[in-house]
Amino acid sequence: MIRILVVDDQQLVRMGLRMLFEQAPERLTPDVILMDLRMPGVDGITATRRILAARPAIRIVALTTFDDDHLYPVPAAGACGFLVKDTPPVELLDAVRRTVNGEAPFSRDILNRLVARVVPRPFHLRHP
Repeated sequence: MIRILVVDDQQLVRMGLRMLFEQAPERLTPDVILMDLRMPGVDGITATRRILAARPAIRIVALTTFDDDHLYPVPAAGACGFLVKDTPPVELLDAVRRTVNGEAPFSRDILNRLVARVVPRPFHLRHP
């Protein structure tokens, strides 16, 4: 049984994700937290840092609309994955299972953008 906590400021998103994961009963100490990044008050990156400082064994996956500004801060805060909210339900369920098994789920687009920022562009020789 996987314990999941959904952190999102939009009620519709919370309700939809709860329906998706309703087979997994909620508990006080989750195995995986799906963390929205844009919330009033404390943003998801700050919340991720605070939660992991108190409970380092919890696995946090950012689940948000895509924004290039969050590419580095999300993993730097300790999140083990980064998924976009339009991830298909089957893939989201699989990502949660993989997270519990120690993997780091990233949406393909996010992973491609991270790699593009880290890996230099191919070197092109100039012809005289």
